[in-house]
Amino acid sequence: MELRQLKYFIKTAETLNFSEAARYLYISQSTLSQQIRALEDELGTVLFQRDSHSVSLTESGEAMLPLARQTVNDAETCMTQIKDLSQLVSGTLNIGVTHSFNPILTETVNEFLQRYPGIRLNITNRSMEELMDMLRRREIDFALAFKSNVPYDDIESHSLFEDRLSVILRKDHPIAEYSLIPVEEVMRHRLVIPAKGLQARNLIDRYINLEQPNRNVVLELNDVKTMLDVIEKSNIISILSEATIHGRQNLKAIPLDVADNQMQGCIHSLKKAYRKRSAEIFVSMLGNSMAVRELSSQWYK
Repeated sequence: MELRQLKYFIKTAETLNFSEAARYLYISQSTLSQQIRALEDELGTVLFQRDSHSVSLTESGEAMLPLARQTVNDAETCMTQIKDLSQLVSGTLNIGVTHSFNPILTETVNEFLQRYPGIRLNITNRSMEELMDMLRRREIDFALAFKSNVPYDDIESHSLFEDRLSVILRKDHPIAEYSLIPVEEVMRHRLVIPAKGLQARNLIDRYINLEQPNRNVVLELNDVKTMLDVIEKSNIISILSEATIHGRQNLKAIPLDVADNQMQGCIHSLKKAYRKRSAEIFVSMLGNSMAVRELSSQWYK
């Protein structure tokens, strides 16, 4: 039994599609089928029930999946810890990020790459729920996202900075002089809103029924950068976290006048999982970055 075969088995079990799994693994479908068959022969049991229309796990396959995942995870943890002992001259750091965190990452990414040129950074943008699933599958080492209203038993969260749900607009917008903006005022203006599933949208839906016919929603999308580009070039406004406009000199964030609109920017990691040395260094650098310090100072003004 080889680790490679276990990885092939895991991906096939997750997709239940030999063709899709082979594409993900960058191998041919025939190679994948041969390796799965060899694994089944060695174990003396059938792992997948196959017919012309579908693939499903057998009882043995169901029992095998968590064991295979644990074996692969243990092997990768072993390799990672040994590599960490080599003073970060090589390796990979996988980071999951919600769209709102992108603007505050640039400074830390540049500094990290300069100090540790042998470490490859893989940064993935996903929604909060998708990132939590990626953590559980150990596809990322940690996630940067706002704290969820729903606690996760298997994931721990550490606060990085405080933030607020805010109205995002141009500095020369007619309502830019407000210190707090009530919901009624927001609804008088054309809105671009984050797509459903994003954390800011979850908070917006708590306070505003956007489905009512008198709402001035003109655009909805899941790309925060595009949203900010639209706002910079028009009098359209949005509701997002303050952190999203870091580095955008023409934009302003004014807190939305609602109760409990606080948001905590957090580092999320899987409980009891090994923490890479490179992850600890990146998080420390991020916490000491100018971007995070500016967000903290804005909050306490």
